Amino acid sequence: MAVVLAVPGLLGVGLKAEERINWLKTPTASTRSPQAPPPLPSTPSLPPQTYRYRLAPGDRLVTSVFKIEGYEAQVQVLSDGTINLPRLGTVEVWGLTLEEARQRIKAGYSRFLRRPLVYLDLVQQRPVRVTVTGEVLRPGVFTLPVDSQGSIGISSDATSVGADGGGWPTMIDVIQKAGGISATGDLARLELLRPSPTPGGPTQSYVFNYLTVLKDGGFAPNPLIYDGDSIRVHKATSPVNVDLLTTAASNFAPAVINVQVVGEVFSPGMVQIGSNDPLSRAILASGGVTRRGSVKRVELIRMDREGRTTVKQLRYDPNALLSSANNPPLRNGDVVVVDRNTFTKVTDTMSDAMLPLEPIVDAASVYRLLGLPMPSNGGR
Repeated sequence: MAVVLAVPGLLGVGLKAEERINWLKTPTASTRSPQAPPPLPSTPSLPPQTYRYRLAPGDRLVTSVFKIEGYEAQVQVLSDGTINLPRLGTVEVWGLTLEEARQRIKAGYSRFLRRPLVYLDLVQQRPVRVTVTGEVLRPGVFTLPVDSQGSIGISSDATSVGADGGGWPTMIDVIQKAGGISATGDLARLELLRPSPTPGGPTQSYVFNYLTVLKDGGFAPNPLIYDGDSIRVHKATSPVNVDLLTTAASNFAPAVINVQVVGEVFSPGMVQIGSNDPLSRAILASGGVTRRGSVKRVELIRMDREGRTTVKQLRYDPNALLSSANNPPLRNGDVVVVDRNTFTKVTDTMSDAMLPLEPIVDAASVYRLLGLPMPSNGGR
């Protein structure tokens, strides 16, 4: 005898008709939408990689015509942007790419040659001239010589670009050539200004944020620098301690800065410290404060780019945090003065007051020690 067990919920057996219909329905999808993936980081604004080299005064070219003698020439682009070719005369090439210049020369030779095959090569490039302004140690215009292989020429200057035999100059290379970013420079706003490839066109601007890359990681673009480019380092509006340390530890900042430490220290004079090192580091590099010095009276003298001099009264504390009120980061050219303490000032004042009486005091002391009578003025 077959026994059928009615188990509620199993294949709908034992359920009411209405419940059985609901049980057979396809379950609805969850109303909660899946979590959207985090947005991808925005692509930094980069100069186009299809930059074409354009001729300008100083470039050296070699030209020839296939299987036709007498048309070989090695010329240099003159200051007016022209070259002088055999049988063709003056040809203007300023602002043209190599292909555009070759086509112009070919068009000129086509007037008396039938379908000439013109060769044009760049044998020596002109120096790269770039302007660096803003918050760097040595702003100005820099000329970077380039050899025939596209490498920066080796120089005896330790800060010169390409001293290690590197290739074409980059933005970081040029900033290092300018001495590095100063303590007030903003690594989040490095601007590259590039002239338009077409005469009279607008200047192209590209802004780079290296501070975020150094702190959080990510892609760090380092664009190539071409002749006529300009780099502007903006001033930081409200730098914080972490940003100062990040900038000082990077290769954007100078390796060392020069600071003058004078007054009551063991080795007064010019000292070299790391970029953005605090006040305490400069005093320690000078040997520390002597017994005559006062840790309560330290002056920091600083001159800004406008020629204004500021003097701050500080208290020397070697354990103070960086960027604190008594231990600020120093800049290139700062002067630190360690004043005398109160006891030293009193003793120095007494010594100065007794200085005119020293001959009299010394003579009287000699007569007293020898037991001789003091000579009178009338006995002279």
